[in-house]
Amino acid sequence: MRELTSDRLRLREWRADDAPFVLDMCSRWEVQRYIGAAPRMLTDLDDARATIARWRSHDDGTHGVWSVRRREDDAPLGTLLLIGILASGPDLPLQPSGETEIGWYLHPDAWGRGYATEAADLVLRQGFFDEVIAVTYPQNAASRAVCTRLGMHHLGPTDRYYNMTCELFSTTPPQ
Repeated sequence: MRELTSDRLRLREWRADDAPFVLDMCSRWEVQRYIGAAPRMLTDLDDARATIARWRSHDDGTHGVWSVRRREDDAPLGTLLLIGILASGPDLPLQPSGETEIGWYLHPDAWGRGYATEAADLVLRQGFFDEVIAVTYPQNAASRAVCTRLGMHHLGPTDRYYNMTCELFSTTPPQ
């Protein structure tokens, strides 16, 4: 996985020794409530290690899940993902849609400082894909605002992904 840096941030691969931070971040309802169709909080370090292993499995040179860290002191802040998004469907597991999703979530201590926007912008500027989409829960005003600050186009509600209704954003304008 390629390491990326901006003025304030460093994005790098997740490592096994990041498990205590992942557990702290992902065991909080305020973080997990908008993640996936059935939000779930982590319960122990084994759960955190399994999450890190799953995140690392997305790395294919262009897709990946980065650890977002403050550059000045390497403090962990959260995660930024660029992954294949799963299409809604009747059969589980859900299957890839062929599209790429960008997403983020940060530890509450890092909220409100522009880190999500800066990390997402850093990844989008790499030009890995012509089009990238984001989906948010309709009530997740903070993530919808990040999409807007990134210049993404709001395409309205959709049920095409994750077997849930979400707000769809795209880096390309509607056709």
